[in-house]
Amino acid sequence: MNSRWMRNSFIYLIILVAVVLVVVMFFRPSSTARDISITEVVHAAQQGEVERIVARGTSLTVHLRTQQEPLSSRIEESATVEEILRENGVPIGAAEGAVEVVVEGPSQFGNIFGLLFNFLPLIIFGAILIFMMRQAQGSNSQAMSFGRSKARMFTGQKPTVTFLDVAGQEEAKQELAEIVEFLKFPEKFAALGARIPHGVLLVGNPGTGKTLLARAVSGEAGVPFFSISGSEFVEMFVGVGASRVRDLFEQAKRNSPAIVFVDEIDAVGRQRGAGLGGSHDEREQTLNQILVEMDGFDSNSNVIVVAATNRPDILDPALLRPGRFDRQVTLDLPDVKGRRAVLDVHVKGKPLDTDVNLEDVARQTPGFSGADLANLVNEGAILAARRNKKRISMPELNEAVDRVIAGPERKSRVITPIEKQIIAYHEGGHAVAGHFLPKADPVFKVTIVARGMAGGFTRSLPADDRRLQDRSYYEAMMAQALGGHVAEEMIFGEPTTGAHDDIGKVTHIAREMVTQWGMSERLGPRTFGRRDSMVFLGRDIAEQRDYSERTAEEIDDEVRRIVEEAHEVCREVLGKHREKLNELADALVELETIEGDDLTRLLGPAEGREMPPEPTEVTPPPAEPPAATAGEDEPRDEPRGRPGLAWGQSSAAPPADGS
Repeated sequence: MNSRWMRNSFIYLIILVAVVLVVVMFFRPSSTARDISITEVVHAAQQGEVERIVARGTSLTVHLRTQQEPLSSRIEESATVEEILRENGVPIGAAEGAVEVVVEGPSQFGNIFGLLFNFLPLIIFGAILIFMMRQAQGSNSQAMSFGRSKARMFTGQKPTVTFLDVAGQEEAKQELAEIVEFLKFPEKFAALGARIPHGVLLVGNPGTGKTLLARAVSGEAGVPFFSISGSEFVEMFVGVGASRVRDLFEQAKRNSPAIVFVDEIDAVGRQRGAGLGGSHDEREQTLNQILVEMDGFDSNSNVIVVAATNRPDILDPALLRPGRFDRQVTLDLPDVKGRRAVLDVHVKGKPLDTDVNLEDVARQTPGFSGADLANLVNEGAILAARRNKKRISMPELNEAVDRVIAGPERKSRVITPIEKQIIAYHEGGHAVAGHFLPKADPVFKVTIVARGMAGGFTRSLPADDRRLQDRSYYEAMMAQALGGHVAEEMIFGEPTTGAHDDIGKVTHIAREMVTQWGMSERLGPRTFGRRDSMVFLGRDIAEQRDYSERTAEEIDDEVRRIVEEAHEVCREVLGKHREKLNELADALVELETIEGDDLTRLLGPAEGREMPPEPTEVTPPPAEPPAATAGEDEPRDEPRGRPGLAWGQSSAAPPADGS
């Protein structure tokens, strides 16, 4: 790199010198001395007017006695000024009346300058020719550099990510901790005859921390870390991807022990034979080279390939076999304990208020990935800064949860009073049905403030993180989802289009119960329909029917029966608790948002619901001592309204939050 820069600088220097010479030669100021002929010089010397003559080659500088400015003249190369003066009877010497002759040698700089000037056209032409050749070589090298790897290398001398920065994935960290031991102490395993695994495949949903965990392995092991995306192997020219694979593994071997991390390996690792280009497809050639490189490792190379993907179902079987990817580590979405650990990592360095309860935030975020939780904490910090606070408090984190789930609030949206009432009853129907159905998840928050594409929403929190659900749970979910539709029918006599998304979800759940989960007593434990997925497209594009038209009618009848039963259950619950529905709708029209313990107290006791304690111990004692004067009550209400609605506050606080 430095030598190339010096060569280019030398060429540019030569061109610059040539340009300067041309400028000096053609634009240098002319001499002020007046030229006279040699005859006039001899005549002036005979008259005694010449004091001194300085000869430089064929050039003469004549100094007159009566004139201060010198004169210039020239003589032939074969003659000398002394001979010419003696032949014409002019005395030469230092005597009075004689002419002093001074002979000076030609300037060396002038000779070099003249030589350069003579060869100046050749120099310029040669410099241009060399410059054009260098440019041609540079374009050729750029064309050949297509085959070089674009992987970015991170040295392990200053690790920025360690296992302490990864939370909620304890089992995955334990699996990868052995990889660190392999890289640090390979002789420990070689002594037992164990070989270093060639590859580790990280499988998980987007945002679960696959890339972060791979970098943590590099940081813990303290070795070079080569990172590249699977899409960077594929180019327009066939064979470029395979060349980049070879160059990548050569770099890793030169810097071993090292880790090669290929993110989104499904971009090049898709099953062969599914491409449009046949066996000569560029992607398949790249995959073949990866297979050869991974299977060609020596046992003492100390190079481990770590790859990440969220589509393991479309990878080539030859890539997944032992000997290439010996281990597959699954990174699942964190549970409530893992989410709490992830929140602890992301709140480091952020000032938190004393009312912040990360356990509650972890309970509110089922199904959140590590990236979602990081975004949640960042949104909370942004909201606190927007409200000119010095610390992040619980209202900001609750607001951040809603922003991540449904988007920012749209309070500027103008709605009519009747539409606002319809939305209040719609969301109230969801909340009342979910609260009084024992199998449904407890309702945590209900609001009629528009967020994203929703005019309002009701959010429920599961009591615990469950992976297996029974039929009664889905029946309760469908009944709760139909709460808005049923409430509109009961109160206004006809439904609106606001329930279209709820109806779609209910229909989908009912069809899955019948065709996929075997929860239909009429059709029994069977699955209907086979879903085909195209590997090249990477998604499901069609569902093949493997049942008759009669069975299809029975499926439709069973789906309709399940939906109608959920509709009747919801109508029965709302009819029984219509007073609570009216009370909740009126509160929503006034407050717009109700959540937490305030919502539970408003709905009242129900089966399977634990009632929160009454907030009698918080509000009365602090209000009595300072209430000596009437003027002190108004300033006390202002700070209570600033933080917004918090759990356990009286009904006086929500208007400040909803305003």
